[in-house]
Amino acid sequence: MKLYEFAPTRSIRVRWTLQELRVDFEAISVNLAAGEHHSPEFLRLNPAGRVPVLVDGGLVLTESVAIVRYLAQKYRDRGFLPAGLEEQAQLDRWLLFTATELEQPLWRISKHTFLLPEKDRIPADVDLASRDFKNVARVMESHLQNREFVVGDRVSVADFVLAYTLDWGNEAGLLKEFPKSVAYMENMYTRPHAPPRIRAALRSIGMA
Repeated sequence: MKLYEFAPTRSIRVRWTLQELRVDFEAISVNLAAGEHHSPEFLRLNPAGRVPVLVDGGLVLTESVAIVRYLAQKYRDRGFLPAGLEEQAQLDRWLLFTATELEQPLWRISKHTFLLPEKDRIPADVDLASRDFKNVARVMESHLQNREFVVGDRVSVADFVLAYTLDWGNEAGLLKEFPKSVAYMENMYTRPHAPPRIRAALRSIGMA
């Protein structure tokens, strides 16, 4: 099994899942800063030119949420996917909420802060996206009240995806109003198989 990754990106979600599953894998760094994601070799794996990419035998899988869902299903006996139909539906609900509602404004902030060329950045969209994030973060803050995990009474892949996304929001300075979300995120990163935080991942590649 191979994981094509770049340290601070959503690759962290997949690395976290693999480490929690204790599955052996080969980590292959794709240096986005050097443009390696645009190489013909990488584009054959993912024509969208994005990480992470998981290669498992003949399967080439992109999109971090799809990858962690696949891994949880493949190693179902490890217990990171709920057994019951209703709990599985709730897991998918919160995975999608995280990826579409929480992540989308964070991605806009990143693009208009440092990813896009300066001439293409729209500063006003950073403010709008920040408000959008806080609006949906309130929903998650409420959901996490009196909960240790996103779904049920044990950790699942939804927690690995959410904790990383909240850390992203924390890096953007958007979690000050959400103490429960901060406490949840901090607790998740104390797990023995948790990956480095985004800030540490950035430092590891000389970007912080």
